[in-house]
Amino acid sequence: MEQLVVYIIPLFLVLICAELAYGYFRGRNTFRLNDAISSLSQGLIGQLVGLVTQLFQIGFYTFAYRFVAIAPHARFWHGAAGWIAAILLFDFFDYWLHRMGHENAVMWAAHAVHHQSQDFNLSTALRQESTVVFIGWLFYLPMAVLGVPPEQFAIAGLIVLVYQFWIHTEHVGKLGWFDKIFSSPSNHRVHHAVNDQYLDKNYGGMLVIWDRLFGTFAEEKEACVYGTRTPLKSWDPLWAVTSGYWQLAQTAARLPRWQDKLKLWFKPPGWLPAGVTASGPEFSLEAARDRYDPKLSRGASVAAVLQFGLLLAASVACMWVADDLSYARLVELCGVLLAAFWGLGAFMQHRIGMVAMVAIDVVAAVVAAGVLL
Repeated sequence: MEQLVVYIIPLFLVLICAELAYGYFRGRNTFRLNDAISSLSQGLIGQLVGLVTQLFQIGFYTFAYRFVAIAPHARFWHGAAGWIAAILLFDFFDYWLHRMGHENAVMWAAHAVHHQSQDFNLSTALRQESTVVFIGWLFYLPMAVLGVPPEQFAIAGLIVLVYQFWIHTEHVGKLGWFDKIFSSPSNHRVHHAVNDQYLDKNYGGMLVIWDRLFGTFAEEKEACVYGTRTPLKSWDPLWAVTSGYWQLAQTAARLPRWQDKLKLWFKPPGWLPAGVTASGPEFSLEAARDRYDPKLSRGASVAAVLQFGLLLAASVACMWVADDLSYARLVELCGVLLAAFWGLGAFMQHRIGMVAMVAIDVVAAVVAAGVLL
């Protein structure tokens, strides 16, 4: 499966470049270099984390399929109707996983990574969360019980995920009847918006029918403002992944009752017990329009692009050889790549200079060579 993803990555990059060119041609560019690199880095980090979390990615599903499936060898799943059913089932359970990612604080801490970009373009689609998998596998177990084979489950999931790539764009308007049935750019722009009337709406991956059935649909009317209500304001990829958990831990620490400390993690995001007030400034839509954007010189921009290109190549190589490495070596290799991604993010927000970023690369390359040789 990792090698299949490797084949898809060039297509994604070509389409991102096409959207960028189209935006410049129409005088409506929706990309910023630093934000796009941050989003694409999160996508690659998600793939690297996936390599070392296969137990959660597919392992528990396979276990359930082998021991509790009602009809593990039913011929139905191998026909066209079975494939369509598997995709629809995945999309249905993905709706509930996605919805829970907005309605449960600890799951929002994981899912928020996908919403942190204040831009909305095809690079945003690849800004995938890395830690949802530790809980998310539970939502798909009914498919295993029904007898959907693990390979079919994985491919159905990939189809649903790949579909969602194209709906992350501002260059496609409303599509009439299509918007009423399928997830579309208009519907998904609503999902990424922080406007009051759009908050926690349109969870559907391929189909927006689920949202219409369960009361979570909203039509795009006013202009969308993107991001999260607590802006990340950082290009640090590791902080992007962990900041939600840190904020929950800080809030829990100041609650007096242990019951509330525990409830906080499972209540909706922003929940506080009676008598406790929120810390920090109140949300303002106007403030959300102010995008985090530390400027890079032309030379620094070129260096950031080259660094990302090297990390892209290294990550793709890691995915390609993952099956041939021991688990310990794979963890080590993914670890040094994460360190290099951290260096790139720190460089883009002026926390370290180019020399320090290159030094991190050199150390990472030496360690990686030791792992592979």
